[in-house]
Amino acid sequence: MISNDDGYTAKGLHHLIDCIAASDLNAEIIAVAPQGHCSGMSSAITVDRAMRIVRQPDYNGAKIYYVTGTPVDCVKLGLHAAMPRKPDLMLSGINHGSNAGNSLIYSGTMGAAMEACMIGIPAIGYSLLSHKPDADFSGTTALIQRITRTVLEQGLPKDTCLNVNFPAQCTPKGIKVTKSAPGRWTEEYRQYEDPHGRPFYFLTGQYINEAPDDAGTDMYWLDRQWATVTPVHPDQTAFSEIPVLASLLDADPVQD
Repeated sequence: MISNDDGYTAKGLHHLIDCIAASDLNAEIIAVAPQGHCSGMSSAITVDRAMRIVRQPDYNGAKIYYVTGTPVDCVKLGLHAAMPRKPDLMLSGINHGSNAGNSLIYSGTMGAAMEACMIGIPAIGYSLLSHKPDADFSGTTALIQRITRTVLEQGLPKDTCLNVNFPAQCTPKGIKVTKSAPGRWTEEYRQYEDPHGRPFYFLTGQYINEAPDDAGTDMYWLDRQWATVTPVHPDQTAFSEIPVLASLLDADPVQD
C-alpha cells in the first residue's frame, strides 16, 4: 500500500511506485492518496463530511485511487474500501520537502505512516529535501529499493515506523540511522492586507536547528549528502518522566 500527502498526481508518488515496480519484490501495488495537496495535515482525520474514494487509471501496473480527505483518511478508508487484505507493507511519499527534525510532527506523509504502524503494518515514510513539483528523485531509487526490501524481509520492531529523508540534487553517499534534530520555527507568519485594509496571514518562517553540530541527528547528515533513517514511535508517552511526575503529584506510577 502506498500513500502520500502531495496528492495522487504528485511526481514523488509516481517515482515511489516506479521504484517498487522496478525492484525484484514482485509486489502488487495499490496507491490510495489524497485528491489534492495535504501537507501539514499530520494525523488529521475527516469527521465533519462524507468522503469518496475514486478509482483512477493504473500507473506502471499499480492500482490508483484518490480519497477526498487527509493522508490518514487514505490509510483508513483505503484499508476498508480498496485493499483486498491487510498489506504486507505501507509506504508513504515520496514527499516533496523535508520531514527531518521536528517537521515529522506536522507531516501528513509521516501521519499516514504512523497510522499504518498503529494498525500493525510495517511502514516507511520517504521524503526528498526539495519542494519543487518536478524535483529529481532519481538519486533515491537504489536506497528506496534497499530499505524497502530489508523492511519487507526483516520487519520492524513493534510499534516502530521509519522516517527516511534524502538530500536533494545528489546521489546520497549512503545511509545513517539517526535521531531527529531538535529545533523550532521563527517568524512563522507574514502579514498582508486585503483591498479593504483587513489583515490576513500566510505561513512562512525559518527553521532553527538547535543542534547543528550534533552528529547524531538527521539534519547533520543530510547537510553532508547522506540519507537518514529515523525510527519513530507513534506513542509519544514520555516513559522516563512517569516516576518524576508521579512523585510531584504524590501519585502511584503505572508503567509496564
